[in-house]
Amino acid sequence: MIGTNVIIDLSHHNGQPDLQKAKAAGIVGVIQKATQGTSFTDPTFAVNRQRAADAGLLFGAYHFGVGADGVEQADFFLSVVNPGANDLLVLDFEANPQGPSMTLEEARAFVTHVQTVTNRWPGLYSGHYLKELLGAGSDPVLVNCWLWISQYGPTAIIPPAWKAWTMWQYTDGAVGPQPHTVDGIGACDRDTYNGTAEELTAFWQPV
Repeated sequence: MIGTNVIIDLSHHNGQPDLQKAKAAGIVGVIQKATQGTSFTDPTFAVNRQRAADAGLLFGAYHFGVGADGVEQADFFLSVVNPGANDLLVLDFEANPQGPSMTLEEARAFVTHVQTVTNRWPGLYSGHYLKELLGAGSDPVLVNCWLWISQYGPTAIIPPAWKAWTMWQYTDGAVGPQPHTVDGIGACDRDTYNGTAEELTAFWQPV
């Protein structure tokens, strides 16, 4: 596995994870779903944030974007997360199976507003949806975001607009390269960082 394979991402679908066991198994960072749209808060967000803190893990939060006002979604996300300087922030930009999907314009508004409020660009998580929308082109706003690519094959294939991926979600716990599981959690989304463990810490905790 390329990079430093020590990150997981979680949502309410993962039940009640034991993050102490996950840390003992080598996990360093957790990115937890916080919000979706303009009104849904993941019911496991607060408790898993505390579990991550108790286990001494790096912590991040992501927002699942939908077809709605991007600034309103960003404000809702930030109000729930109330991020500290060392909390990673991510926009989950993918097709919405339960309603309208976020557009490129709404995604631009979301990430720009997060940058305006926090003075840092969030990460952009996506896979084939982003590739389909951009094709071989670029995007003057979204390229400011570090790329978290979702690709369940043997290698991470990224949109041409980015020179490299920062994180790669290589499995959803069912398909993709091994390993698929983590002690204390079971099968789950696993992610690798494009760099060393020291570089990961510096990226995640810039201050």
